[in-house]
Amino acid sequence: MNSTGLDEELTDLTPIADCSICGYRETLLIAGSCKPGDCYVIADSGRQIDRFFRVNPGLAADYIQDGFWEWRAIAARYLPPSQLQPLLTDPDEAVRRVLAYRVPLEWLTNLRNDPDREVRITVADRLPEQELELMAGDTDYLVRAYIAKRLPEGRLCRLVADPDDQVRRTVAERIPSVSLGLMFNDPEVNIRRIAAQRMDIDDLALMGKDSDWTVRYEVALRASPVLLQQMIDDADEEVRLIARQRYEALS
Repeated sequence: MNSTGLDEELTDLTPIADCSICGYRETLLIAGSCKPGDCYVIADSGRQIDRFFRVNPGLAADYIQDGFWEWRAIAARYLPPSQLQPLLTDPDEAVRRVLAYRVPLEWLTNLRNDPDREVRITVADRLPEQELELMAGDTDYLVRAYIAKRLPEGRLCRLVADPDDQVRRTVAERIPSVSLGLMFNDPEVNIRRIAAQRMDIDDLALMGKDSDWTVRYEVALRASPVLLQQMIDDADEEVRLIARQRYEALS
């Protein structure tokens, strides 16, 4: 063996289970359905446990009440959906995260108020649209951000004053243009800029005197001649220039 091979052998840290303490040593081991260091349920390795249940999915149900959370979480990936219900109240969030991806849609309401954010985000990603609005008041901004991405456009009004910029930005990008007047005085400049880019032309007068010149510039790019005439004397040179150019072109 060359030195490179010897080094690889000495640094191989693959967990190897002790078959002498495993109940499958006389059955699955002999049949080749498990293999220490590769596919073994009592190994200190999530990958080996996952491979074990992938090869032996029928044994997953034997581990859903086990005291080791990783066995329950990995076994839950291979259980038939009809057998997942007892795990909806599992004490470990890793298990419930698996369930949030796998349970039938009608069971998701059981996880809608889960204490774990990742569980609720997955629920928000899967929940039918007609039930999604029930999560719009979630305490976590990332959950509400998912809600804002999936809610029907006509039902986004309740999020226009959300305390988080990311949520309101998504709302500004998706809400029907006729409703953007609700966001003309948003505290975040970038959100007002989006509103100015999408708002109906007849409503742009709401933003013609915005405190930020970049917002007013966006308004001037789309404004009607009447509003442009009012913006020709804007305090900012670039806004005045584009307002005058467009007014002259449209007159």
